[in-house]
Amino acid sequence: MPHKLIRMHRVREDQAPVRQPIMIGIAGDSAAGKTTLTKGLAEALGPDRVTTICVDDYHRYDRVERRSKPFTALHPDCNYVEIIEQHLQLLASGQPILKPVYDHSTGELTRPMLVRPKEFVIVEGLLPLHTRLMRACFDITAYLDPPEDIRRQWKVRRDTSRRGYTADQVLAELVDREPESAAFIRPQRAFADIVVRFAPVAGRDDPPGTPLSAELMLRPTIRHPDLSGSLAERDQRAIHLRLCRDEDGQPVDVLHIHGYVPREESRIVEKVLWAQLGVDAGFPPETLGDIGNGERSEPLAITQLLLLYHLLAARGIRDAAG
Repeated sequence: MPHKLIRMHRVREDQAPVRQPIMIGIAGDSAAGKTTLTKGLAEALGPDRVTTICVDDYHRYDRVERRSKPFTALHPDCNYVEIIEQHLQLLASGQPILKPVYDHSTGELTRPMLVRPKEFVIVEGLLPLHTRLMRACFDITAYLDPPEDIRRQWKVRRDTSRRGYTADQVLAELVDREPESAAFIRPQRAFADIVVRFAPVAGRDDPPGTPLSAELMLRPTIRHPDLSGSLAERDQRAIHLRLCRDEDGQPVDVLHIHGYVPREESRIVEKVLWAQLGVDAGFPPETLGDIGNGERSEPLAITQLLLLYHLLAARGIRDAAG
């Protein structure tokens, strides 16, 4: 080994051990609800314990430059994929990064910022599960999979109110992006430990304005809390667990949380999940389920709580292992 590398290695050995964070990757198409889901998780954990980053900051080109390119922001060639891989590895090992910043309101690339990983790191965006190396950095992975008609409504509402687009521009962009959504975004669903789908209940004729329900596919790639016994003792009109088949034909548990679930019933499920942590973590805050404008979604709250369960359980296991 060259003398310079020996010196570098010795300096690193002299440093105090770095506590490795628990990392969760949340993938999904544009306007699938990733930011809303992430915001609730971050608020529940608190700013002193969590770092959040969006891999959409790693766009190679700003909005004006992309107009002359033969691909959209969803294409890996439009993003610094190798830098995302490098930064995720650094964060997973407890090291800081100098993260690029993309301003979604203006479409411009701005000054990078120093990011230090805290106890938990939440990574969300279009392509966090795109490569094998990215996926290897996470302790938990999730994919948001709303029906396309609902996602389109969300995207039009968001991009026209906050990103300076007209409705016609958003709809045209959705058409342009569809081939790359199919090629690069949706395939990440196969690599998620939990697939989350907010949608109306199939077969029900709910009146307009009924909150969306949630369907959570719980793959056996990680150990989920045992809900079967607790939910079997309850009236399962609103919340129930059943065995289904995944896309590959393998059996998988699916948790259904209907949008009309009363608050008192959702609190029972929250208590069941929280009790299984086995630690003095306090009760989950009321900020869970916040969808803005003073509105709350019980299915979102329970989804966030399940992810919190996994984050805190993984932290406990990591700490116990030393």
